[in-house]
Amino acid sequence: MRKFSRKGLALALALVLTAGLLAGCGSSGQLGANSKGLTVDPAEVAMPLAEPATLKGLTNFPAGTEAEPNNRTIFKRLEEQTNVHINWRTIQSDQWGDKIALEMATVSTMPDFVFNAGFGESDLQKYAKWGAIIPLEEYIDKYMPNLCKVFEQSPEYKAMCMDVDGHIWALPWIEQLGYQKTAIQLLDNMPFINTDWLDFLGLEMPTTVDDFEAVLIAFRDNAAALKQEFGIQGSVIPMSFIMNDGGQDPYILINGFGEGYGDPDTWKHLVVTDEGEVISDATTEGFKKGTAWLHQLYTENLIDPEAFTQDWATYVAKGKSGRYGVCFTWDVGNVATLDGWAPLPMLEADTVNITPDTASYTSGFQRGRCVVTAKAENPALVCSWLDQMYVPIQSPQNNWGTYGEDDEFDIFEMSTNDAGEPMLRHAPLGDASPVEVREAESVNGPLAVLDSYYGVYVTLPDDAAYRLEWIEDVYTPACHAKYCLPNFFMTQEDTVRDSNLSTDLAKRVNEFKSRSVMEGFSDADWDQFQADLKAYGLDEYVALYQKYFDAYLAQQQ
Repeated sequence: MRKFSRKGLALALALVLTAGLLAGCGSSGQLGANSKGLTVDPAEVAMPLAEPATLKGLTNFPAGTEAEPNNRTIFKRLEEQTNVHINWRTIQSDQWGDKIALEMATVSTMPDFVFNAGFGESDLQKYAKWGAIIPLEEYIDKYMPNLCKVFEQSPEYKAMCMDVDGHIWALPWIEQLGYQKTAIQLLDNMPFINTDWLDFLGLEMPTTVDDFEAVLIAFRDNAAALKQEFGIQGSVIPMSFIMNDGGQDPYILINGFGEGYGDPDTWKHLVVTDEGEVISDATTEGFKKGTAWLHQLYTENLIDPEAFTQDWATYVAKGKSGRYGVCFTWDVGNVATLDGWAPLPMLEADTVNITPDTASYTSGFQRGRCVVTAKAENPALVCSWLDQMYVPIQSPQNNWGTYGEDDEFDIFEMSTNDAGEPMLRHAPLGDASPVEVREAESVNGPLAVLDSYYGVYVTLPDDAAYRLEWIEDVYTPACHAKYCLPNFFMTQEDTVRDSNLSTDLAKRVNEFKSRSVMEGFSDADWDQFQADLKAYGLDEYVALYQKYFDAYLAQQQ
């Protein structure tokens, strides 16, 4: 007799419930009565309400923290400010992924809204098709003035929330640190150079690829002196990285070759020209020339031979031992030290340029943070309450934590800005862990912290400030791109096609990078590489992204 595991039984139950849901409501988004809908006068649901009201919400909480949301200071204050009480059901965060699909398929216990949903594109498409969630674009226009202000200030976020039919199925989470060309995510694989070594050897900061090569050679040829001066155990490594590993990838160095596109995304390998054309950077002359130059550095023993195979732990261990002259990462303090290191500027070859990372102009974005279910009897009231999360001084608290807690830790102190208006100021935490304090105080959910809020509603987090300075001082001046490939809301069919195509194409591009930097390549090898990309569906892949990029531009007009 066949035995079913507990996991199998749960899956079978979910399928049965899903079938019942589909049979009961179709795909119209009208699971519950929704009798009032858009007919409610906005004045009736304006906060605070004249009479108390109760809504039902579902959210999650980090293990080891307060499980009842209404015991958190943020929600206590929100209830006082809005006259709305939320009856919460909660799931521990580490169990959310296993349980939320079953929750969304169980009609009898479905809440009015799912607050900290974290739904991806396929989730939203699925629940919309079931009729379990409702489209929100008209509710946003009528009952969510705070979110409307966010969309007015940054219309690209509204465009990214919309599906191909113009529907918005969820409320977003937005956290800007910098904006567009000053965004903290402008580049992931930031290059850093050892300024202690530069100073000891009397070298200037390199600004061209020739200067850079000369500096690496000086590091190599003066290894004995560097080891003695700085007490280095182990060999001196002029440059190290982890090939094809996001922030540790070295291809930021090739941005100056050809037209200056570089390779900003080690998964998609796509960029947008200033004419609005989506192209694969792996087909450009700059990619070819830059790869050949990196191979030259490898033949001169300037590149760590383990850079193509090492893991993060090995990479960090060597960096913390003081062995690197150049390395790549999000924050050099993670690999080496903050002192004695500086960001390496964009190097001039044929040009000086940096192509922004995919979605970096609109970074800090998640479109599926909160949904309103079709079970909600008064979605206008639900949306009006959720709009309070987008009040500029509320969003930072939901995101990071609050002030005036009963315990000894606070993320913020309530202060004033230069105009004498209320402003949240980051408080000193002493020996307290910022992560633990944040988990204990914050509630997450839908929110927006825009770059324009810093210094007006909230201070800038200390741990982001110095990286933003690096971006603005060193890299923003070299970023000349008109467009940045954004985060698209594809159809379910296109999402699957994108995944299939990108998997094969990325594997081929990354294999070419590793092999060619180590072994070199001929014109015939390059031609074969281009033919392979065609065979793997590059034209279809580019056309897919072009379709969505054109629609994205149209949605912002």
